[in-house]
Amino acid sequence: MEQLAIFGGTPLRKKPLHYGRQYIDEDDIAAVVETLKSDDLTCGPKITALEEKLCQVTGAKYAVVVSNGTAALHIAALAAGFKEGDEVIVSSITFAASSNCILYCGARPVFADIDPETYNIAPKAIEQLITPRTKGIVAVDFTGQSVEHDTIGDICRRHGLILIEDAAHAIGTKYRGKPVGSIADMTCFSFHPVKTVTSGEGGAVTTNDEALYRRLVRLRTHGITRDRGEMVHPTDALWYNEQVELGFNYRLTDIQAALLLSQLDKLPVFAARRQEIVEKYNAAFSGMTELIVQKEIEESQTVRHLYILRLNGERLNCDRRQFFDALRAENIYSQVHYLPVYWHSYYEKLGYEKGLCPHAEQYYQEVMSLPLYYSLTDDDVEDVIRTVKKLIAYFRK
Repeated sequence: MEQLAIFGGTPLRKKPLHYGRQYIDEDDIAAVVETLKSDDLTCGPKITALEEKLCQVTGAKYAVVVSNGTAALHIAALAAGFKEGDEVIVSSITFAASSNCILYCGARPVFADIDPETYNIAPKAIEQLITPRTKGIVAVDFTGQSVEHDTIGDICRRHGLILIEDAAHAIGTKYRGKPVGSIADMTCFSFHPVKTVTSGEGGAVTTNDEALYRRLVRLRTHGITRDRGEMVHPTDALWYNEQVELGFNYRLTDIQAALLLSQLDKLPVFAARRQEIVEKYNAAFSGMTELIVQKEIEESQTVRHLYILRLNGERLNCDRRQFFDALRAENIYSQVHYLPVYWHSYYEKLGYEKGLCPHAEQYYQEVMSLPLYYSLTDDDVEDVIRTVKKLIAYFRK
């Protein structure tokens, strides 16, 4: 049996392979340089162009671009009207921002368990958590796979709840052929460098509701408006603007917008390559009893942001930490997505305890994310597969 690098053997790869990274080409660089040479570095025409492009990509009527995905969630939660005394149901397996946006508004996050096969929020768990205080749901398209919109949408309609879809992982994904971004009351995106397309940092909220759109625009820019219809003291002076509520400086720059516009032109090829890699991984791992492959629902045409490798502990003589460290020693740098949010120490201080979401907690003990991004070569992918199989052979019971 081949000796593992962590125990003194030779690493399968000489250079580290990270779980995610951006792909920047000469067109992207040229777009940024062109904007740097222009008159407008912020609050300029690239913002309007980007918002129009996002509407085309998502099928939404309106898009509001912001400085990052967390800002997108924050203003969406405020526009939804979440406030002190309200409860908002949110997935337990997600980045903390999905839940933090609820706290920013003074409301209380209520964590729903995941489906143990898809890892998305479980509709049955949502139903069990609804109370008279429930005002909305933040549903996360984890790994890029769409949530179950038919069922969750029905729950929202029956109970009068607003649905915010956290699609930070899911740009380009479709549900029953309809693009994510055009289905929920509001959909939030992130354009961090490890996502499918990037603006360095950046985010967006899409909606089909004009009233929500107008509020989102105000909240992005200090609560200030130039629309006379929104003013308390309107005037026809061209210079006049008026702060009508408390907002934030969550603006994206034209420099970032130029990069993202160029990146969005490549979204189809980025998506196709990611799908090829997912299919290679699935073909390699699906028949191995030591591993569990994430289930995809038929309704989701997924652009995958993450590839989750899940260990079947009953078949292995190691835990997740040992497997993770052994992978890293072979120069395959994985990551874990995510800790159940309420396990964070800050949430412990708020009174949340372990045991709330058993499927989420079990999931966390067994998973890691493998490299998945556009510029992975076929040799890189084969290195990942060979390394995983090398470790399985060593740790197999």
